[in-house]
Amino acid sequence: MDYITILAQTARETSAETAEQAVVPIEMFWQQITSLSLLEALTFVSFGVVCLFYGWRVFKVLVVINFALLGMMMGMAITEKIVGLNNQFVGGIVGMITLAVLSIPLMRWSVCLLGAAAGGIITSGIWYACGLTEQYLWAGGLIGVVAGGMISFIIFKAAVILFSSLWGSGLVVIGSLALLYLYPRTSDKIEELVFSLRWFLPTIIAAPTAIGFVLQHKFLKSSKDYNL
Repeated sequence: MDYITILAQTARETSAETAEQAVVPIEMFWQQITSLSLLEALTFVSFGVVCLFYGWRVFKVLVVINFALLGMMMGMAITEKIVGLNNQFVGGIVGMITLAVLSIPLMRWSVCLLGAAAGGIITSGIWYACGLTEQYLWAGGLIGVVAGGMISFIIFKAAVILFSSLWGSGLVVIGSLALLYLYPRTSDKIEELVFSLRWFLPTIIAAPTAIGFVLQHKFLKSSKDYNL
């Protein structure tokens, strides 16, 4: 009886420790997916396909959008925590406009930063998919940030293709998962895959990213805008 009690206590401690070590917000990610309507999911997929295959044509717009969103989040966080104001809307608008405007004259640097971030996301996904400790997820991400940053500064086109392919892949995956969740026969199965298989999300995001990278390079190479 004591032996069974010890085993049960050990199992509870292991589960608690695993929950504490969890860093990747899968629950929050899944809630965002399941909150999308049919029209929103289709919009995500459509816009994602454009970014995935022709991101090099609209990369300037994507850069401005990315930095506008980043500025909005930073502005809201600064307004709430540092300044101490309750009106986060104003802080978000100011931050969004500020970074969006700054990203235009600093377009090359902005693309390089996004390329580094894309590299970090990819290697973090590999770290997570391999079942390594989530507490050290930053180590896997740091490798990608350094590698992606170096490649981005050396080959500008590679940075454009990398971040736009990842951006498009993410939109396509989110929209597709939302569509599958809306379909009753596949909703439970998709939810089970997301939460039970750690390699599932990184794989379905990495695969379209790789396809988009290859196709974008091919399209860009045959275009008159090859030098961007």
